[in-house]
Amino acid sequence: MNNLIELSNLNKDFDGLKKINVLKKINYKFKKGKIYSLIGPSGSGKSTLLNLLSLIDRPSSGSITIEKNQIDFNNSKENDILRANKIGIIYQQDNLLSDFTAIENIYLASLAAGKDKEFSMLKSKTLLRKVGLTSRSNHYPSQLSGGEKQRVSIARALINDPQIILADEPTGSLDLKTAKDVFNILKKQINSNRLIIFATHNRFFAKKSDYLLEIVNGNIKTING
Repeated sequence: MNNLIELSNLNKDFDGLKKINVLKKINYKFKKGKIYSLIGPSGSGKSTLLNLLSLIDRPSSGSITIEKNQIDFNNSKENDILRANKIGIIYQQDNLLSDFTAIENIYLASLAAGKDKEFSMLKSKTLLRKVGLTSRSNHYPSQLSGGEKQRVSIARALINDPQIILADEPTGSLDLKTAKDVFNILKKQINSNRLIIFATHNRFFAKKSDYLLEIVNGNIKTING
């Protein structure tokens, strides 16, 4: 079996003046070596699902299994280690640390995962070269364009060789040409052991995935794949 993530009866509710059931009994298996796109209108649950998959949030009920190991959402320490080593996250807003340079933003993510300093720096330089930003390594986020910041975010997400890459509207705030460049860099990161899931409003990019999924009424509907 090449399933990397399995969702079983996954539910997510938000409580307020009125209880909102955003995700409803989702059953789905994500395979290694594939790229999945998530589409759906704002508020449909795309970001909510990515937050659950990244172990940042917890489901109201149901389960998430990664590599045949069911996630225990009461064990935050174990989940933090899993996220640091197996999951790379790319946000629409780059979330770079403003007081640190491009290379330092990548380097720190490696140190946080317990990697050696020398190894972390060498890997950071390699990844910056891979995303075409060697000449910008010592620039701060405020000195980078939107596309450059997203490329740093991709490099940061890759620093610990994650099996799972989750991207929430990674091209949403970019012009079309820059968005295409960023998307192509992201797409090149797929390999036989890795899974990429990205949420987008852009059907042009969504159609370039192996599986195009739409969240409809709180559940996953396969459009193609």
